[in-house]
Amino acid sequence: MSELLAEFELTDVADRLVGSLSGGQKRRLDIVLGMIHQPELIFLDEPSTGLDPQSRGNLWHRIRSLRDEHGATVFLTTHYLDEADALCDRILVIDHGRIVAEGTPDELKRRVSGDLVSLTVSDPTRAIGHCTGATIAGNRIDFRVPRGDTALPGLLRDLAAADVTVTSVQTHRPTLDDVFLTLTGRSLRDGS
Repeated sequence: MSELLAEFELTDVADRLVGSLSGGQKRRLDIVLGMIHQPELIFLDEPSTGLDPQSRGNLWHRIRSLRDEHGATVFLTTHYLDEADALCDRILVIDHGRIVAEGTPDELKRRVSGDLVSLTVSDPTRAIGHCTGATIAGNRIDFRVPRGDTALPGLLRDLAAADVTVTSVQTHRPTLDDVFLTLTGRSLRDGS
């Protein structure tokens, strides 16, 4: 037990009552108590709810150590999809009690139809032919490509050859929030 308390940075509060611990300390203590018998499978139900960003990041590090250093399989439930993206090797998206998708974070994100690319250009009408499925808003062109990082160099060369000046480029990789919205038609914040 003392090794686990040290690993989860709880040694200096080991003699305190649980009610006097901070939220992050209580979450870490929950994990320590669950690890006393060195289980191969650990269930964590929304472990970072209500934590400040520093405590949340620290807890994420500890959760990774359960797998990496202790060899445990961690089954994590969370409504924080950035947390699932950061911590999970495989994800199940559940909607109304049914599994609607499963895969790695990258596999699920690829379902959203690629990266969103936004270009601000000197002449959007001359650039539009180079950007399949694009929409124009002023001098900005938005479109999706399977991989923005590999598509942009060639596209920028094509636009320069067509004498179109690009003044800004933004890419947005799909997030798991985008995946959930695509799969269910609503965000997690919309409720049922």
